[in-house]
Amino acid sequence: MAASSVLRPGLFKHRVAVVTGGGTGIGKAISAELLGLGCSVVISSRKAGRLEAAAEEMRQHIPASSPATVTPLPCNIRSEDEVKALVSSVLQQFGRIDYLVNNGGGQFHSPAEDMSSKGWKAVVDTNLTGTFHCCKEVYTAWMKQHGGAIVNIIADMWKGFPGMSHTGAARAAVDNLTKSLAIEWAASGVRVNAVAPGTIFSKTAMENYKEFGSHLFKMSIPFSPAKRLGLPEEISSAVCFLLSPGASYISGATLKVDAGQSLYRSMWDIPDHSAWPEAPEGENMDGMKELLNPRSKL
Repeated sequence: MAASSVLRPGLFKHRVAVVTGGGTGIGKAISAELLGLGCSVVISSRKAGRLEAAAEEMRQHIPASSPATVTPLPCNIRSEDEVKALVSSVLQQFGRIDYLVNNGGGQFHSPAEDMSSKGWKAVVDTNLTGTFHCCKEVYTAWMKQHGGAIVNIIADMWKGFPGMSHTGAARAAVDNLTKSLAIEWAASGVRVNAVAPGTIFSKTAMENYKEFGSHLFKMSIPFSPAKRLGLPEEISSAVCFLLSPGASYISGATLKVDAGQSLYRSMWDIPDHSAWPEAPEGENMDGMKELLNPRSKL
């Protein structure tokens, strides 16, 4: 479960949050911290069994004096009808939705040339279209009239995302969607922000990448200025801040929580090659050749 929050106990008392992908990894850490701050949380994903297990685990850590509850509601965010049903169920049960955290998503490792159209569509439909479905439905069903805060979880895709171009494209689109909605929905008192995690380790994330998972996380460490991996609890604190009154004047922003990883090096290795066309002939080309292959002074 999440570490103790740095935010004030009871800060989100009597508030209601929906967290997609809330049963594992980053989503689970966000849900746990919100619960610890007194918020009632609806966690959602496709796998009902995993959701139920996560909810039961979280319930064991809710103080008896807290009004917070955790409710698992399965939903495939790719389906607009299922998202509508999810939002309707939350409003029927709680009568409000103060916060939405769009954490649900997924991807797999593959060079673009090996990626099938089906695989591309599945990732874009989940990470981009699913996020849009959730934002739109929560806004039209509740936040348009009552305000609220939305946080979208994206990724470190600022230098491209070689090896996962599908999720890089989708997450970059969500970054722009965040900015667009922040402006369109400002008059309703809705703040929309994003959090871009660096490489974050969780057991479920490593399992999702199967045999490549262990290698992926280990090879990532040298590419972080922190020289270590991040943990979900280091993302949840940023998300809870952006939902909090302390962020009341923040909207349309993307907070990078990556130890400076996005400013550092790329993990994608480009082998030595001579495939590019030659540079233009002339004195600069001659100078470059002399630099790289200086003539003997003898």
